[in-house]
Amino acid sequence: MPVRSNQSNFVSHIKLISDEINEQQPLSPSEWIESIYKPTPTIIEAAQALYKGHNVKEISRSDSDAINLGATSDSIAEIIDSSKGNNRKSICFITGVPGAGKTLAGLNIANERHNVDEGEHAVFLSGNGPLLQVLQEALARNEVAEKKGTDQQITKNQALTKTKAFIQNIHHFRDDALQNDKPPIERVAVFDEAQRAWTLKQTSSFMARKKGIQSFDMSESEFLISVLDRHSDWAIIICLIGGGQEINTGEAGLPEWFPSIQRDYPHWDVYVSNKLTDQEYTNGEKIYSLLTHNQLTVRDELHLSVSVRSYRSEKLAAFVKAFLDGNTLEARTIYAQLKDDYPIVVTRNIDEAKKWLRSKARGGEGLGITASSGAYRLRPNGIHVKSAIEPKTWSLNDRNDVRSAGFLEDVATEFDIQGLELDWTCVAWNANLRKLDDCWEFKSFRGTEWQNIKDEIRKRYLLITYRVLLTRARQGMVIFIPEGDESDRTKKPDFYDLIFQYFTQCGIACI
Repeated sequence: MPVRSNQSNFVSHIKLISDEINEQQPLSPSEWIESIYKPTPTIIEAAQALYKGHNVKEISRSDSDAINLGATSDSIAEIIDSSKGNNRKSICFITGVPGAGKTLAGLNIANERHNVDEGEHAVFLSGNGPLLQVLQEALARNEVAEKKGTDQQITKNQALTKTKAFIQNIHHFRDDALQNDKPPIERVAVFDEAQRAWTLKQTSSFMARKKGIQSFDMSESEFLISVLDRHSDWAIIICLIGGGQEINTGEAGLPEWFPSIQRDYPHWDVYVSNKLTDQEYTNGEKIYSLLTHNQLTVRDELHLSVSVRSYRSEKLAAFVKAFLDGNTLEARTIYAQLKDDYPIVVTRNIDEAKKWLRSKARGGEGLGITASSGAYRLRPNGIHVKSAIEPKTWSLNDRNDVRSAGFLEDVATEFDIQGLELDWTCVAWNANLRKLDDCWEFKSFRGTEWQNIKDEIRKRYLLITYRVLLTRARQGMVIFIPEGDESDRTKKPDFYDLIFQYFTQCGIACI
């Protein structure tokens, strides 16, 4: 119950409330100080806490009925210590549902093993440029602010130099390794979104076009293993795997990793989660069936089964999967269980969507508009996906900055937002993914017309795009679906009406 207070009675009210609480349950100051912080922070807040020396167990909640980040981190620490003690080389595959904290687990590992003096220097690697840019900038800004006015005062460039040694672009790491054939300083490499590693064809093509190397014959995953294999004693690669999250042409998925291990690295120990054979990770391929029994170890704790991004509900990932699978009844059933804690609404008016977002976000909670990178015909609605954003500015600056997410003017696409999160989002739905009876229609806009997408891989990428967009919000989201315009052949109302109806059939309320 809210209590009205002012400057004359504020202290007495605090004392009164405190006395009432203590009568019900006495408060122990020492226990309160030592207790963990329950609500899971954003990935940016978590990275800042880790970088300042906190442990992942201190900054993330722990669910008693689910495998949690602490158990996963402990398992990886055990594997690293064992490999180091026995001079073994190991590769671990951590899986998890969207928002389960894979990146957080990886950052924790890299932070704990970032010990050059002890000979176990670690690095966090990713091909996700926007995520890297945001994390590096956030850590640098935080360190500058923390040390301002002290004898440890540091410049922004100095702080960025430090953060870029800890968090690196996988392509920069690769280019450095091409300069010589010596073992890298890193012995522990954490590869975020490892399912997005480039195929042999994509890597070879890039090397020929950009680097002038005409005979490069390794995929990105194989090359990374070869670089860590240069160490004569021990090394570790930890691959963080998101099921069905490849969104770029040439991204290999998991099946690219295991043939390389089987063919060229039989001396590497392989640790996998118990979910790595699921369809969303393997596309139906038996990816590690040919590995020897002695080489392969399955560990349940290497799977993160609970979403910590949507801390108000852990059913969002299941809802999105059922929705995109076209399972109306299942999606409706799941949403009925989560709607009180995780509101989702749909609207045909972008101004109403913005109004809803602003009404929900409190204090410093993040809000923003997202859309598919192919959503070209949202431009009449004021949503310009071709206008590039600067991810660090969009994600980190406050709402008064017209370039920020919170200003609700610039829009982020799946490439800008993957791996990141906001508290509240507007997902602007375009006519590139439409409903036709019980099926999806896949379209791309070329020139002045919509064209059918026939390639199965491109269809899969488009579904993954919307899966990414629908799983970025921690607390709730509004779906904006245009009304359409009968006079515009590229925005016919029937392009949008069936998808709007589908949302309502799944139990989503209209505002």
